[in-house]
Amino acid sequence: MKHVGITGGAGFIGSYITKKFLESGHSVKVSVTNISKSHKYEHLFELGHEEKLSIKALDVQDLAALRNFSSGCDILIHCGTPFKLGTDDPEKDLFEPTLKGTENFLRIAEENNELEKIVFVASVAAYNTSFPYPVANRDPDHLYTEKDEPYLDETNIPYAQAKYFADQKVRKFVRENTKVDTEIVSVSPVTVIGRPLSEREDSTSVGLQQLFKSGKPQDAFTQVLFDEDVEFALVDVEDVAEGVYKAAITSGNHGKNYLLSSESWKISDISRMLNGEKPLVKPRFVYSNRLARKDLGIDFNPARKPLSSFSNT
Repeated sequence: MKHVGITGGAGFIGSYITKKFLESGHSVKVSVTNISKSHKYEHLFELGHEEKLSIKALDVQDLAALRNFSSGCDILIHCGTPFKLGTDDPEKDLFEPTLKGTENFLRIAEENNELEKIVFVASVAAYNTSFPYPVANRDPDHLYTEKDEPYLDETNIPYAQAKYFADQKVRKFVRENTKVDTEIVSVSPVTVIGRPLSEREDSTSVGLQQLFKSGKPQDAFTQVLFDEDVEFALVDVEDVAEGVYKAAITSGNHGKNYLLSSESWKISDISRMLNGEKPLVKPRFVYSNRLARKDLGIDFNPARKPLSSFSNT
């Protein structure tokens, strides 16, 4: 049994990660930003194995607090970065917590010789800040893999840029700190879909699925996405949790960053599947999952499975 600390472990993706570790027999410590808001994490105690679960308040920008949270942990999962597509203050709401939190986790890797593994839950934006659009001037049929040079367009949404720069910090740290004992691994999911484990209404991932299901754009940005019938690479939230778990317990994968992706579908067909209808065309595969299948043994679900699960909520 390992002792596992999970930041953001009560969110949409984090809840499934917490569930996976608990079901696998591990002792899990989950961080929340405000412990008084119990409605945001009480669903975790309904997963079973509550005797192995604890909830702790934590601001990942506070290095001393993160040191205290990570004490006694064998594995740390950093899933606690903000996911906001729009904000009036991107520096405060996105860049500062994402980048400072990443820096603090890397400091912990330097200091804590007992820590076996850190898994960063990154994003497809670490490879392509233009997602869901392709990289500029790249062949539209290009299959993105972990060997691709990460692409930054500073005109893209702040969330994507924050994830890109955070991932660059991790890559630089791994290159320059060859004697650190802690293994550091990242996973980069595409658009994460599936049924939420909680009744929370503040999840961007859930909101995006609701938007696609309704077929009604909410603003100028989403109107363009619908008008252009943009293609989204999708991945089941359960597969993401499996990827994080396998990345954490697999030894010898230090420095790797795994793309987690299944099929890519246009919005119109995503909407059809979310409403119980059949898609009109076949999917494409735009982001490769070969390395995750090879190293981590993940058999990725077709997108229809989690979309169907969500449509029944």
